[in-house]
Amino acid sequence: MAKVLMKGNEAIALAAIKGGCDAFFGYPITPQNEIPEYLSKYMNEHGKVFVQAESEVAAINMVYGAAGAGARVMTSSSSPGIALKQEGITYIAGAKLPCVIVSVMRGGPGLGSIQPSQSDYNQATRGGGNGDYHVICFAPETIQETIDTMKEAFDIADYYRNPVMVLVDGLIGQMMESVDFDRPIKQRFLPPKDWAASGTKNHPGRNVINSLYLEPKDLEEHTLGLHKKYQSVIQNETRYEMINMEDPDYVIVAYGTMSRVARSAIEMLEKKKLKVGIIRPISLWPFPKQAFKEIGPNCKGILVSEMSLGQMLQDVQIANKGRLPIAFYGRVGGYVPEPEELYDAILNFKKWEVLD
Repeated sequence: MAKVLMKGNEAIALAAIKGGCDAFFGYPITPQNEIPEYLSKYMNEHGKVFVQAESEVAAINMVYGAAGAGARVMTSSSSPGIALKQEGITYIAGAKLPCVIVSVMRGGPGLGSIQPSQSDYNQATRGGGNGDYHVICFAPETIQETIDTMKEAFDIADYYRNPVMVLVDGLIGQMMESVDFDRPIKQRFLPPKDWAASGTKNHPGRNVINSLYLEPKDLEEHTLGLHKKYQSVIQNETRYEMINMEDPDYVIVAYGTMSRVARSAIEMLEKKKLKVGIIRPISLWPFPKQAFKEIGPNCKGILVSEMSLGQMLQDVQIANKGRLPIAFYGRVGGYVPEPEELYDAILNFKKWEVLD
């Protein structure tokens, strides 16, 4: 397939089909509606299942059931819709089931707006459900990277038997770029799903899909098993990009759309004879703490920039371990900062510095 010009949401939907998605369950909400709209037409053509559920709560529980039966399954939504799915997400994580969740962020809190935002970082990385669980979360920067991530996300979910979230903002969902759907992804050995409700052909008895453990000993053993898996995820799936990081004067930390803005800002800052690098987290959970150990000794400070009031800031502070001064610059309400704003934030670093 040659390169094609596609809208972000439609590209996400096609990437899901190419990633082997068997079933989609969702409910419409702006700015991700083109994903279910596209899939409602093309899933059936590929012999797959599409269901528009009666609510977000119903959709995520359908995901639970289909995943438990061994299907490759996904859902998509936006900020308030993901909030409604949180109970189901913790059940899925607790039952050790794979699924892919696409979250196209809009402004909040509450209904907020339909404009792009990054104010669901905490929702994605901390989770709104109960218990000691994690959702593996990736935040791509371009539509092409989103496609590649989507195709790989189904394998990662199956490999770890865990929900995987692909987190983008409304701008990536609504913009158009030239993309290639044939780029190869990392190949993984995926064993048969003998654990699934439909996986009993090779052994007697039945499989029980469950997250309920009434005995403390059983629940502790189960939760420690999940924790051991998450340590493996941290070791193998932590991802980040280092841009212009050969002995920088300052470092900007940004993800998704904001890292694109930061790329333009550092080109402008070069004219001021300032060398500014970028740490771009690709996995938000696990967060790439290792990247901050690679910052050179002459760096004067770190600027965290988000389309929020600083939700990633805490993770940067933890990773920095008090080594360098940290400043923050963000916009909310649907505003996407201009490169000139990050340019000014670096030149006026002390004005934006965060007190620990």
